[in-house]
Amino acid sequence: MAGGFVAPTGAQGQNYKAKMTTFVLITCIVSATGGLIFGYDIGVSGGVTSMDPFLKKFFPKVFRKMKEAHQNQYCKFDSQLLTTFTSSLYIAGLIASFFASAVTRMFGRKPSMLFGGVSFLIGAAINGAAKDVAMLIIGRILLGVGVGFANQAVPLYLSEMAPPRLRGGLNMCFQLMVTIGILAANLINYGTQKIHGGWGWRVSLALAAVPAGIMTVGALGLPDTPNSMIERGHHDKARNMLQKIRGTHEIEAEYNDLVEASEASKAVKHPFRNILQRQYRPHLVMAIAIPFFQQLTGINVIMFYAPVLFKTIGFASNASLLSAVITGLVNVLATLVSIFSVDKVGRKFLFMEGGVQMFISQIIIAIILGKEFGSNGEGSLGKGIAIVVVILICIYVAAFAWSWGPLGWLVPSEIFPLEIRSAGQSINVSVNLLFTFVIAQAFLPMLCHFKFGLFLFFAGWVLVMSAFVHFLLPETKGIPIEEMPLAWKSHWYWGRFIPEDYRPDVELPKATKA
Repeated sequence: MAGGFVAPTGAQGQNYKAKMTTFVLITCIVSATGGLIFGYDIGVSGGVTSMDPFLKKFFPKVFRKMKEAHQNQYCKFDSQLLTTFTSSLYIAGLIASFFASAVTRMFGRKPSMLFGGVSFLIGAAINGAAKDVAMLIIGRILLGVGVGFANQAVPLYLSEMAPPRLRGGLNMCFQLMVTIGILAANLINYGTQKIHGGWGWRVSLALAAVPAGIMTVGALGLPDTPNSMIERGHHDKARNMLQKIRGTHEIEAEYNDLVEASEASKAVKHPFRNILQRQYRPHLVMAIAIPFFQQLTGINVIMFYAPVLFKTIGFASNASLLSAVITGLVNVLATLVSIFSVDKVGRKFLFMEGGVQMFISQIIIAIILGKEFGSNGEGSLGKGIAIVVVILICIYVAAFAWSWGPLGWLVPSEIFPLEIRSAGQSINVSVNLLFTFVIAQAFLPMLCHFKFGLFLFFAGWVLVMSAFVHFLLPETKGIPIEEMPLAWKSHWYWGRFIPEDYRPDVELPKATKA
């Protein structure tokens, strides 16, 4: 691969002593449950917005439009009020992530997870008891605050606790929990829409309290990371914790690197201002580009609105929810593939393979929908064609789930030096939530106007982002977080931004081309 990077063999970080301890495994799994709240919300919102009783109560205009006999298939659900219900969470999460950055930096990763869990609990209660659209949106805003804090803290926590050689797989536990949350929401929606009396949607929305409760209770028992302890001046505790999580007393090399990074961090009083400096240009570009591209894969077209999308292209209500369950299950299984392969084949390989697979499946879906519905959106899918569409969507979801899904959180969380880590992760979360909001708000109008061309639109972006990764992202597999500047220093393009005098005591690896 052009501009590729081979992990250093002579760098100091490669000699860190570290075992895969039971303690680390448990703490990483518990902290990763923060992904459940994000995933549950992604899955539940699309399901309830396809339920007739929910639409009849809160969005009667959409309900009447959906029942019109000759309504354009692409425009059935086009309503700004309906999309505001879904997308309000993400704009709230965007704003909350900036406050979460300060909390994470000053008080540690654990308090951010606790606050996020409590906020999500309150939001779930309000949504379950909602009597009007205003209550729905207030509840969604509180859910967004919870997501903003959890998404800020959890990926950082996982990257800092994990041994370098297993950081990819353990960090991806967050994305695995996101996919489990989506699948759980799809299963619950499939069950609650059968409840007589038309109140099943309340159960779906209120059950968001379950993953929030799991994360909140779990966070109470979590230790903070050695990085955060050192950052806040607790050096003895940090040394003891590092020994515990690495399973060895030989931690001096890693501990000294952490202390050195912390001292550099303390000299930075304004991380958001400093991240604009030239030496952090590669980090800033990735903090913006990766989450931006992640949303423009089109995945949220599937995950937010899977039941709505399937219903739009001719599936009955039960069939649309069942199809969403199938894609949710594929999402979980494919994420497991990524967990077990990312530290073996590397980040760039998964990014590229996933891009090719998503591109091909989106093109074929567009061709099928264009042939069956045409430009006027009238018609329906036959059973055989509908099954083919579901299979293609599953192929697309699988590709995302072992590439841009987990890597979109993993790579940004591992590339930032400690002095800008909270600021960098905050930018990453904010950009992610901003474009999640934009896509959620724009999807239904875009589907109405772009029709089957919407899949071609996202396929074009997949091409762009694959080229970006191929040429501009260095391989970060196996490189300790505190030695990550080595990857940038040896990159064919980004090397010019890293100071020449960076860590002269560490042997810099040479960039190689595969």
